[in-house]
Amino acid sequence: MSTISEPKAHQVTITDTAAGKVRELLDREGRDDLRLRLAVQPGGCSGLIYQLYFDERLLDADAVVAFEHGVEVVVDKMSVPYLDGAVVDFKDSIEQQGFTIDNPNAAGSCACGDSFH
Repeated sequence: MSTISEPKAHQVTITDTAAGKVRELLDREGRDDLRLRLAVQPGGCSGLIYQLYFDERLLDADAVVAFEHGVEVVVDKMSVPYLDGAVVDFKDSIEQQGFTIDNPNAAGSCACGDSFH
């Protein structure tokens, strides 16, 4: 007999600005079944890249935290150690527009800023 366990939590946080932008994008899509998924994948010139996308799936080993504005952030089991303490923000300025990830576990990044190690 198997039981469904509660999802574990992760230590990723999201700023109010980013949560508001996620909520805006979800409202624009007209869907309430999507979560923001943050993952780390091999790739890029420094070895690891971030993946940030909306996902309707929730896998058994995913870590989930619900934030204000009705935003849930999901991190897969393998990515949790790489993202412990990371902060997701949203910038909208002349210099930069989009989601950013401030990750205390990143020892360095490439010149373009798309990957880290």
